[in-house]
Amino acid sequence: MANLKLLDIKKSYGKTEVVHGVDLEVLDGEFCVLVGPSGCGKSTLLRMIAGLEVITSGLILIDDTEVNNISASKRGLAMVFQSYALYPHMTVRQNLAFGLENLKLDKVEIDQRIIKAAKQLRMEDYLKRKPGQLSGGQMQRVAIGRAIVREPSIYLFDEPLSNLDAELRVATRVELKALHARLGNTMVYVTHDQVEAMTMADKIVVMHDGIIEQTGTPLDLYNKPANLFVAGFIGSPKMNFLECSSLPEHVKKLAPKGAINFGIRPEHLSIKEKNSMPLTVKNVEQLGSDSYLYGDTIGEQELSIKLNNQTDIKSGQSVNVGCDESDMHWFDSNGMSI
Repeated sequence: MANLKLLDIKKSYGKTEVVHGVDLEVLDGEFCVLVGPSGCGKSTLLRMIAGLEVITSGLILIDDTEVNNISASKRGLAMVFQSYALYPHMTVRQNLAFGLENLKLDKVEIDQRIIKAAKQLRMEDYLKRKPGQLSGGQMQRVAIGRAIVREPSIYLFDEPLSNLDAELRVATRVELKALHARLGNTMVYVTHDQVEAMTMADKIVVMHDGIIEQTGTPLDLYNKPANLFVAGFIGSPKMNFLECSSLPEHVKKLAPKGAINFGIRPEHLSIKEKNSMPLTVKNVEQLGSDSYLYGDTIGEQELSIKLNNQTDIKSGQSVNVGCDESDMHWFDSNGMSI
C-alpha cells in the first residue's frame, strides 16, 4: 500500500495546456475517484500517475519518493484500462501469468498469485478458457485479476466499467468496492459517471477543463457543492437552477447578499400549496417506486422534481411545488456557493 501526492502537475501538448496545476493527495488505502465530463483531463492525469504520459511540470510522489523520472514498469503500480486488452490466443491463466513471467518470477510464485487472485475475483472456473469464451463481465474480472497478481502498491482504473451493460455495471462496481475492502490498497479510479463516483469513493475529485473544482467525500460534494459546476454535476437528476430575480417573494427574501442563482435538488422539492412555486408539467416518468416530473416554472425556466412514490399527475397539468430552507443552495455572480 502507498500514499500518492501530486504537486502542481501541468500537462501541455505543444502550446495547449490541458492540465493546469493540479494538487492532490490520496491517502494510504483510500479509494479516490476522479470524475468529470469527457475532455476534463482526468484520464490524462491518471496516465501521468502511471508513467504512461510525461508530465510537463510538477512532482508526483509515491510514499514521499519522487517518481517523475521512474519508468511505468518500476513505479509499483497496476492499471486496468477501459478496453480489456487481453491476449485472445492465451487462456485466462496465461493472461494472468504473462506479466509476472516478464518480471522473471519463478513458477511457484506465479501459480500462488494466480490462485489467490482467482479466489478473490471468483474466477477459478474459467482459468482454462480463452477470452473469446468469456462474457464482458468475466473479461473485466480477468483484466482486474491481471492487476491484482502484480501485487501493486496502488491500483489505477481508467473507466473500467464503461463497456458493460447497465445491470452488469451495478454488480461489478459493488464487487470492486468489496474488493477494495478486502485488499485495503490505495485505488485511483477514473469515470465520467457521477453515480459510480458517489457509490464507490472514499474521496471524490471533480475535474473540469483541466482543474480540480472540488475534492471531498461523496456527501460533502452532494450537500455542500463548491460552485455551480459541482452542484450541477453531482446528483441525478441534476440540481435545478433558477435566477434569484425570478423567485417568488417568500423564497427571494431568504437569499443571502450577493446571490444571483438559486439551486434546489429535484428530490428536495415536493407538491405543496403554501410557500410554493407554480410548475406546468410537460413530462412524467413513472419508475414504479419513484416518479419524475419535468416542466416549466416562473419565467419559463425548467424545473424537475423527484417524488418518492407513484403519482396521478399528468403531462399538461399545473401543480405547486416547494422546499425547505435547509435544502436551498445559493450562488454568486462567479458561480461560487454562498
